[in-house]
Amino acid sequence: ADRVRIEDARQVVAMDEAPADAMRKKKDSSMRVAINLVKDGSAGACISAGNTGALMATSRFVLKTVPGIDRPAIMAVLPTKSGRAHMLDLGANSDCSADQLFQFGIMGSVVVQGIEEIDNPRVALLNIGEEAMKGSDTIRAAAAMLAATRINYVGFIEADSIAESAADVIVCDGFSGNIALKAMEGTAHLVKHFLLEEFRSGLYGRLAGLIAWPVLRSLSRRVDPRRYNGASLVGLNGIVIKSHGGADIVAFQQAIHTAMIEVDKDVPGRIRTIMAEQGDREVLEA
Repeated sequence: ADRVRIEDARQVVAMDEAPADAMRKKKDSSMRVAINLVKDGSAGACISAGNTGALMATSRFVLKTVPGIDRPAIMAVLPTKSGRAHMLDLGANSDCSADQLFQFGIMGSVVVQGIEEIDNPRVALLNIGEEAMKGSDTIRAAAAMLAATRINYVGFIEADSIAESAADVIVCDGFSGNIALKAMEGTAHLVKHFLLEEFRSGLYGRLAGLIAWPVLRSLSRRVDPRRYNGASLVGLNGIVIKSHGGADIVAFQQAIHTAMIEVDKDVPGRIRTIMAEQGDREVLEA
């Protein structure tokens, strides 16, 4: 009883509701009440499977961003060949300046260093090529800014290298990041479809599927999206986790686990500290 408290909330934010309307008109929604509890210190984190735009807008309005951060970013975990990588932004900011990409890189490095306990996480910028002259002026400017810091910036990375464990933190604008994420999810579904199709194609296919079942079950666990549920809204003065709207109990448990780690590691505090140092950017210079 000491660990559970029910807070009354009389309104609901619909999944198709405009973020501005939800923020202005739904001050007694469960989403707003939960975020208010984070703000006043009654709760360590807010976890929501609701309207993403409304969650981002309300969180930013109530909690505000850490000084030195222009916009919060959506950061999620992706499986890779040798473990996992963290990618941001995944949809909150479709168009970003070089400064904002720089801020994402700093935040990503700090978060991964804390929650993954990696001393010097590798940070890369998602681009259309690895060569220094590739990409837009904005991306190249962000690269120059990140290269001038003491974080472990490793250069540009292409989308087909995300799963190669080439970086621990992958930085991009929300438009590119969301497309890359959805393309990866779609490819995984396509491969699964092809495998099932082959294993159901005839007697030999069914026999091969039966023999391969233990391996396929292990593979399914490794790439199970439920194990990676729970995207962080980083850059806020509080912890907010976005769960997938269709999350089952396993997936939502993972979102709760992510929130617990971020509370334990004081992710907002870590970001505040590094951004305070970044106020004088010379502190971050190599």
